[in-house]
Amino acid sequence: MGRGHFITLEGGEGAGKSTQVKRLAAALSARGIEVVQTREPGGTPGAEDIRTLLVTGDLGRWDAMTETLLHYAARRAHVEKTVKPALARGIWVISDRFADSTMAYQGYAGSVGREAVAALHKLVLGDFAPDLTLVLDLPVETGLARAKARMTGTGQAPGQIEDRYERMGLAFHESLRAAFHEIARREPERCRLIDADGNPDQVAAALWQAVATRFNLPA
Repeated sequence: MGRGHFITLEGGEGAGKSTQVKRLAAALSARGIEVVQTREPGGTPGAEDIRTLLVTGDLGRWDAMTETLLHYAARRAHVEKTVKPALARGIWVISDRFADSTMAYQGYAGSVGREAVAALHKLVLGDFAPDLTLVLDLPVETGLARAKARMTGTGQAPGQIEDRYERMGLAFHESLRAAFHEIARREPERCRLIDADGNPDQVAAALWQAVATRFNLPA
C-alpha cells in the first residue's frame, strides 16, 4: 500500500474551511479513498488542550512569539501521533489549518517574521509539508461577518468561545489575507488559491477540481 496524501485547507476567519473539509472528505470517500479529517491547533488530546489556550480568552494573553511556540508544540503532537501514522497506512489526511496559518498569523500579521517561523518549522518538523494546500480566499469583511454569525447562539460562556483571533481587528485580518496571498505566490506548486466568496457548492466544486487535477482523480 502506498503512502496517503496530506491536504490542508487554509485561509482567514469565516472562509468556510470546516465545511469544505467535510465536503472534500465525503467526495474522496465516495471514490473509495479512506480519509482522516483533523484540525489545527488540535488533532490529538494534548493538542486540543493547547488549542483552548490559543483560541479563547483575552486578546493580550499571549504575544505572537508565544503563540508560535504553542502552535508548534501542538503541531508536533498532531503530526507525530495523527498525521504521519495515517499517511503511513495509506490513508489520506485533510486538515483544517496547518503550518501556513502560523506563518500567516504569527509570522506575517503577528510580526514574528517569515524567517523565524521557517526556522522553527525546520527544527520541529524538518521538511514535512502538505502535498497540497488549498487557500480559501474572500474579502475580510465577508469572512468576519460569517465568523460572527457562526459564533451566535453557540450557548458557550464568553470565556469559552473560540473567537480570540476574530476579535483582533480589521487591520490584522487585512494583513492576514495579504499573507496568505504571499504564501500562495511563493509556493505555487503546493498552494492553490480558491475563491471562497461563492456559495458552498461553488467552493466545493473549485476545491474538487484542484484536488482532482493535482492527484489525477476522475471528476
